[in-house]
Amino acid sequence: MSLKDVKLIATDMDHTLLTEASTLPPRFEERLDALAELGIQFGIASGRPLYTLQDLFPQHYQQLALIADNGGVISYRGKIIAKTLMPVATVQEMVRVIRDETDGLPLICGLTSAVGQATDRKYDAVYREFYHQLDYLEDLTAWTGEADKVTIYLPGGDARAVFEDVIQPRFGQQFSVAVSGPVWIDIMMPGIDKGNGMRAIGQQMGITSDQMMAFGDNFNDAEMLQTVKYSYLVQNFAPGMEQYATYRTGSNEAYGVVQVLDQVIAAHQ
Repeated sequence: MSLKDVKLIATDMDHTLLTEASTLPPRFEERLDALAELGIQFGIASGRPLYTLQDLFPQHYQQLALIADNGGVISYRGKIIAKTLMPVATVQEMVRVIRDETDGLPLICGLTSAVGQATDRKYDAVYREFYHQLDYLEDLTAWTGEADKVTIYLPGGDARAVFEDVIQPRFGQQFSVAVSGPVWIDIMMPGIDKGNGMRAIGQQMGITSDQMMAFGDNFNDAEMLQTVKYSYLVQNFAPGMEQYATYRTGSNEAYGVVQVLDQVIAAHQ
């Protein structure tokens, strides 16, 4: 393994880069500056929307690669280079299925804000941690607009079961679906995942997957980890993820991503 080859590094956010208290590792922005000085592009690959990722990195988002909504929107150094929208009728149908056939709550991920069902306002604090722009409708099946993802919030923590019993059988053939945590399932257009996001950024940079590194913990990271040569799981990865990454690092609480970033920075000096 030659860390000197790495030109693009991307990390998942929740349970990977962020602590369980949703905080960044100490002095993380210093690492961003150090990587930039070395000519290494850093990226965030997240189920979170673009506007939230920009809010989290107000001083740096113009220099970052941002793979938002699991790849539904891709921004490179402050410019959107790709967005893949879902048909309005498709979104409305997904809302109906989620509401009628699961114990989950539908959330439409619009490009400028997320939209939830008015009766689900009691989960506003949970939603806003991830979706900083948030609106509500009395009837979510009446929504119209631009959206690149439908997400399902499962307060009961049964995301994996609902995915296997309802969402994968119903939508898995026509759409890109992924469990992104114990209480979240994401549905995107076909072919949309973090791996394709990495390839899109690589094309912008003129580099290959052999020059890429990525970090993740859960199943919406699988394609990204399979795409890059230097694939890492943090120690707290979800059971079943072992097959998707070559390397391991410390947990999110132990700042495992930063442990490897420091190795990369040292290798380039």
